[in-house]
Formats: sequence, structure tokens, C-alpha cells
Amino acid sequence: MHQYLFFIGDFPIRSYGLVLSMSIILATGVAYFLAKQDGRWHNHIIDMGIYCGLGGILGARLWDVFFFDWGYYQHHLNELFYVWQGGMAIQGGVVLGSIVGILYTRYYKIDTWALADIIAPAIILGQALGRIANLLNGDAFGHPTGSSFGIIYPTTTLAYQTYGNQPLWPAEIWEGQIDIVIFALLLIFRSIRHAKGQVFILYTMLYSLARFFLEYLRGDYNNLILGLKSAQWTSLIVFCIGFCLFIWCGIREKRAKEKNS
Repeated sequence: MHQYLFFIGDFPIRSYGLVLSMSIILATGVAYFLAKQDGRWHNHIIDMGIYCGLGGILGARLWDVFFFDWGYYQHHLNELFYVWQGGMAIQGGVVLGSIVGILYTRYYKIDTWALADIIAPAIILGQALGRIANLLNGDAFGHPTGSSFGIIYPTTTLAYQTYGNQPLWPAEIWEGQIDIVIFALLLIFRSIRHAKGQVFILYTMLYSLARFFLEYLRGDYNNLILGLKSAQWTSLIVFCIGFCLFIWCGIREKRAKEKNS
């Protein structure tokens, strides 16, 4: 893995920033393809990709700072936006990115749930690519495996500074692979009969389920609340709300059809 691809003078071109940018661009491209295939709103996708991408980056950073690392950043406010040091929480990115998307669809009078269903696979694909950025940067790492199995990170990474040359669980790699599986499952689900909103809700549920269990392998933070990490509590809450909404969307669709029949 290489944190730095090359330098322009003293300015480093980091693999983290490059791959993160590519993940947003490619996710936007896939969303455009899916929307054009559907025949609705594809002309809005590029703009939404820019706005939601920027919102997602800001949300991911602020979520990490205030929920995971506030103990450090409250004494180092000048480093608040040093994203190249690591510290981007995808849950915060999804939350603020979704809020920006909702505001955009409301402004242009677009059916929010319908568009969310269309682009949901693209979102999780972007997350999968984003985990490659984490691997190259040496953040979002696992805790020591206690055996010879695992990843040993370069000395310049936060992972090495935290655990030295101990082999660590490949948490970010496995999460990226699981995200690809979720991407495929969403494509399959959206091709069968479903109620409006259920594709996006299924995305939130599947990712939350995967993230909940993967947190047991993560070693980049260990602050616990009633025995669970903050990301696990977020995942648990999102999954429960998503499950209720998934059922509600199905019931609403059924009642609407009965009413019109």
C-alpha cells in the first residue's frame, strides 16, 4: 500500500484523496446509468453527485470528529479538517449526503423515495471503493489478530502508530467485499416486485447489519457505550428503523393497490 503516489514540489498527491474522489465519480456514473435505464431524472444525477458527494465528505468528517475522536480534536481544533490523517466515518457521510439529497429532490419536486431506490446500488458501490482508500491510507483498520494472519501496515500509517508491526484484522477489506455483495443483492432486489422505498431501506439495513458485526474487528477506536461501540449503536438503531419502514412501505403499497382496484 502507498499513502503517497507522487509529489508536486513539496505537495503530496495522496492515494486516499485520489481513490476517494474516484469512488464519488464512479458512484455518480453508475447512478446516472441506473437513472437513465429507469428513464427518470438522469439529468439531475451529475449535480446531485457533486452536492451529495461534498455533503458526504463533510458529514463523514464531522461524524468521526464528534462521535469517535472528540477527546483528541477538542484540543487540536486546527486539525479538524485534516482528513488525510484518517478519520472519515461513512455513517456520517450517508446521513448528511442523504439530507442534501432530500433537500435537492424537494427543491426540484422529484419523488425522493423513487429516486433513492434507483441510486441505492450506486451508493453502496461508492462505499466499497472508498474502503480501498482506507486501506491505502492505513485507517479504518482492525485490531491485532494475535496470530501471524493479518495486515502489517507501513510505519507512516496510523495503524502502525497504534499497534506497531502486529498483524491486524483486514476489517476495511472485508467491509469493501461485503459492500460489493450488497451492491449485487440490491440490483437483484430492484429487478423484482417491491414497494417504493424498499430498495433504499434494504440498503441501509444490510449495511447496518454488516457494520454492526465488523465493528468487533475494528481497532481504530474502542470507546464503548453500554458494551457497544458508537457505530454499533448507530447500526442497531438504523436497522430497527429500517425494518419498520420496510414493512410499512409494503403495507402502504398494498393498501394503495386495494384502494385503486
